[in-house]
Amino acid sequence: MTAPETLRFENHRLILIDQTKLPGELTELVCTTVAQTHDAIRRLVVRGAPAIGIAAAYGVCLAVPSDETDTPDRSRYIDAIESLATSRPTAVNLFWALDRMRQIVDSTPERELKAALVAEATRIHEEDRQMCHAIGRNGAPLLADVETVLTHCNAGGLATSTWGTALAPIYHLHQTGDAPKVFADETRPLLQGGRLTAWELSQAGVDVTVITDSMSGSLMRQGKIQAVIVGADRITARGDVANKIGTYPVAVLAKHHGLPFYVAAPTNTFDLELDCGDDIPIEQRGREEIAAPHGVRIVPDAVGVLNPAFDVTPAELVTAIITQRGVITRPTRDAVADHFANA
Repeated sequence: MTAPETLRFENHRLILIDQTKLPGELTELVCTTVAQTHDAIRRLVVRGAPAIGIAAAYGVCLAVPSDETDTPDRSRYIDAIESLATSRPTAVNLFWALDRMRQIVDSTPERELKAALVAEATRIHEEDRQMCHAIGRNGAPLLADVETVLTHCNAGGLATSTWGTALAPIYHLHQTGDAPKVFADETRPLLQGGRLTAWELSQAGVDVTVITDSMSGSLMRQGKIQAVIVGADRITARGDVANKIGTYPVAVLAKHHGLPFYVAAPTNTFDLELDCGDDIPIEQRGREEIAAPHGVRIVPDAVGVLNPAFDVTPAELVTAIITQRGVITRPTRDAVADHFANA
């Protein structure tokens, strides 16, 4: 089984699967400048909190062309970091990765900066690969006896460097032929579940069925869904989770039907400086994504549109958070603190 190679850095070029074209066309976008990387993140050519962080790290390296022989002024890299930080506001992995790049800029002689920044971005990328597989190992026992699982949005290989977060335990189990069947919410308005999750799971040979966002409660009531697993873009110190819009109602439905609701995310998705999920900045996207999806107008011009990209699921609705370090059962402020303290 092979997962899609979401992004790579070759010959001083950032090469991305263009996720806006899937599933109809598998094509790549090449970024050679900071501005192109910023645009790719903003337009969701690359998306998913871990993948955004990796792309931004490589984007910093593009502040200075590879063939420029003069010693670069570190201010050019600082400007790149500040620009890329404005690309999307909610995914904390973006800022985590850029902070690591800034530390290299601040601590490295200018003549060594080019090589040092590429090395750091490469480390971030490789750490993410290891993280995905560790989350897969840690989460697999929670799904080992589950026949059907629901996921929302895309938290698989397309959102990271390899297996993803929420899909990693499924891929881990798939290696032994024990993967559960997957129901994928279509995930309106951008349909990441239908376009991306369904595409990559089917490419890997995992049994996947797409449902509309409004079907999950009915299927839970009928006993056709036995667990839910999702990713996250930011998790607070007490375990409140920001994820793709529509996650919160799924969590409420899971609680009502007595089903486990799992969140899978690396530790760099935690924002320990934020206690309450209400304090997480929620990205507001443009009206056209709802009013005219794929260029087809379905909302009258005179009608307003609300388009938050994320919602927040309170910790009390989360059965467990799976990280590369282990599992936080029934997350609370103390449980999250212990998880980090025992690392």
